[in-house]
Amino acid sequence: MSQVALLSSAEIIDQFDRYVISNYRRYPVCLVRGEGSLVWDAEGRRYVDFFPGWGCNLIGHCPPLVVEAVAEQVKTLIHVPNTWYMEAQGRFAEALSERSFGGKAFFCNSGAEANEAAIKLARAYGYPEGRTKIVTMHHGFHGRTYGALSATAQPKYHVGFEPMVPGFEYIPFGDLEAASSAIDLTTAGVLIEPIQGEGGINIPPDGYLEGLRKLCDESGALLMFDEVQCGMGRTGKWFAYQHFGVEPDIMTVAKALASGVAAGVMMARSDVAEILKPGMHASTYGGNPIACRAGLATIETIENDGLLEQAKVLEEKFHEFFTGIRDQRPDLIQGIRVRGVMVGVDLACDASPIVAECMKQKLLINATQGHIIRLLPALNLSDELFEEGCSILKSVLLNHVMDRPQS
Repeated sequence: MSQVALLSSAEIIDQFDRYVISNYRRYPVCLVRGEGSLVWDAEGRRYVDFFPGWGCNLIGHCPPLVVEAVAEQVKTLIHVPNTWYMEAQGRFAEALSERSFGGKAFFCNSGAEANEAAIKLARAYGYPEGRTKIVTMHHGFHGRTYGALSATAQPKYHVGFEPMVPGFEYIPFGDLEAASSAIDLTTAGVLIEPIQGEGGINIPPDGYLEGLRKLCDESGALLMFDEVQCGMGRTGKWFAYQHFGVEPDIMTVAKALASGVAAGVMMARSDVAEILKPGMHASTYGGNPIACRAGLATIETIENDGLLEQAKVLEEKFHEFFTGIRDQRPDLIQGIRVRGVMVGVDLACDASPIVAECMKQKLLINATQGHIIRLLPALNLSDELFEEGCSILKSVLLNHVMDRPQS
């Protein structure tokens, strides 16, 4: 048991078939090593990764400062229960508060857990006045646990798990008139991604988030921003809401929070945070010293390497690249949405064959909503790997033959 033999991809896949529940659609590749925006499989094949860690590896695979911080931490303390104080958690909470809206932190392990905490806090805050309704947006995504799933206004994810948790109302993203009709004196909170990720990299229209802020202020509801995918510098600011001049009452962050180490956080305005008393909510592993040290090293890397500014450079480069492809294939590309290193390319066809062909050519990308190419590349993607990956994408897109509609 002390030594682990290096298995082939085929052997590992066979092992999964026998022992691991098949709740994921997995690509037939076993990744064994990563560095920056590159990964290698069990056979030593090299891939350029434009979707590292499903958005978790925002500063690439195995970033040096994070590796160093984690290695150092595991030599001293691996886990400390939240019935004790620990320096790393306090420092991480302070760092996040100073870079956002000055709130307080509750730490957990994932985006779904952070959103569960936000939903509970909003309901607890509104409870004395009988406020229970949570308003969320079509095409939003908030997680797979029951509260977060019920908040996710995509019925395809609900099938087979009904009934959902009651008290959620779904409205169109970007529609202030619909929001005005939905937000009333029974509303505890409005939960929204400032930029929708899984929904297709949907950027809100001008004035929309400002309008939601006003509606919440007028009604007494809490405005909650889900920054699980768009936060931690991905858009060129620490948090996506900072592009729009609007502050939330509650914010959730995960994915890139600790560069791939499991971590999530709910930040709340101080007076709202005070609602949560001992015993009302908890997370056994939340805020553990390993995750907090990784998170602090993530912030240090982003700031030391000027990666917020680099996000804006990459935004311009990706927008220019896909605009050039659209000029050559207007039949294929219907829309381009880019903010920092969140990239959505709306296709006139199913995107999955393009993802598969890119993988054959050793480029890893993603498709969402069936017809949208989604890229979440690392902030420190090099010029050389940008060119290499885009060269593959260009070849695949320009040579893609769309299925003809059936007569």
